[in-house]
Amino acid sequence: MSSSIDATDDEPGLSIRCQDDASVGVAFRDRSGSDPDSVHYAVELRAPGLTARVDEVVAWVHDGGLASFLEGLAADYRGWGGERHWRTDDRDLAVSAVFRSGGYVGLTWTLRPWPKAAGGWSASVTTWLEAGEQMASLAVGIRHFLTREPR
Repeated sequence: MSSSIDATDDEPGLSIRCQDDASVGVAFRDRSGSDPDSVHYAVELRAPGLTARVDEVVAWVHDGGLASFLEGLAADYRGWGGERHWRTDDRDLAVSAVFRSGGYVGLTWTLRPWPKAAGGWSASVTTWLEAGEQMASLAVGIRHFLTREPR
């Protein structure tokens, strides 16, 4: 696979495909928001037998959030021990990261809408990306998607 990050300027969005299995992925879509302090967007997970989507994920523009988390992972391309975590304030999107020998990062993306509601659901997929170029490309792509900054 030549690339695991797909983004176009024509259709605002970003798709991440797993290096190990291209049928596993995450998509960021439908960015919206009239509030200058936040961005609303949808996140979709897919894997064989699984499709899950949360429509109202909220990112606060000024806190760095997911883009900063991914930039930190990309900066540590030589690896780290243990697991690193990030989540939205509403806890409807969470990401955990582990480093695997050979220079790969496993990102487990978890959707959990209404985390405090009885009978809620959650779904997770794990994408494996190269620790260097692919992680850096993902960080830039997420920042662009969330802030519309030029790449």
